Amino acid sequence: MSSEAVFIQVGALAEGFAPHSNTLEQQDLAGTTLAFHFAEGETVHCRFNDDQTLQWGDRRVDCRATSIRPGILFIDFLDPQQANSSVTLVCDRQQGNFTAIYGQLPQESQARLDAFSRVEQGLPLTAVNAEFRFGRLDDSNGPLPQFTDELIGMRNLYTYSPTERYEHIYLNNNFYAWQCLDGVEKGLADVDRCHYVKVAEQLYLFVWREKIVPTLGVVMIDLQGMRTDGKILGYQGSDFSSLSNFAVGAHAQILNTTHYPKA
Repeated sequence: MSSEAVFIQVGALAEGFAPHSNTLEQQDLAGTTLAFHFAEGETVHCRFNDDQTLQWGDRRVDCRATSIRPGILFIDFLDPQQANSSVTLVCDRQQGNFTAIYGQLPQESQARLDAFSRVEQGLPLTAVNAEFRFGRLDDSNGPLPQFTDELIGMRNLYTYSPTERYEHIYLNNNFYAWQCLDGVEKGLADVDRCHYVKVAEQLYLFVWREKIVPTLGVVMIDLQGMRTDGKILGYQGSDFSSLSNFAVGAHAQILNTTHYPKA
């Protein structure tokens, strides 16, 4: 009998994904400025210093910026104002809008609260938080991004590197199922909380929040180019002393799509 697969920390996951990963090249946006006008009224100005740092308001931060399609930017950095947090910005410069995801990992005491206790206390099963905020870029007055159900029913295969392959099944508006077919998590599977935002035609922002090992995934899925790019945020190890915020990208394949008959 084969040994049972074991959940690993995000730091070990990052090491498994790193060799020959299918991530996009970083964009050199030096000198580019963007004004983020949030729907709630706040405005934050952003300026790229070079290909690895930007000014977010009055804070200088290390960042990663990629472009999965012309005019689409994926910008990610650790939140300079919140511990164990990140900010991800998905910008559509053609439509003049953006989605901001403020992710927050739980403290150790929250992460170690078992699932039964969370249910008893009326808490979500995952202690990882994600706040979605929408807005417009610069002087645009275009439509804001919206949550979508267009991925629901799809069963997709993602190849992150020569050694790492995963399957996703998008079940409903709140949950998706995943399993590792090959790689450091081979044999593992689970159902986790997720969110979907439509960025453009056949281009989606997919966010998931895991409940066993505290993990936040933020990924762009391009079903025209059949590839993904994004990041995974978690703790480096089980001592909760440092973060791992690493890039991920994959070649995508739609295996099938389920359409349920009406009741």
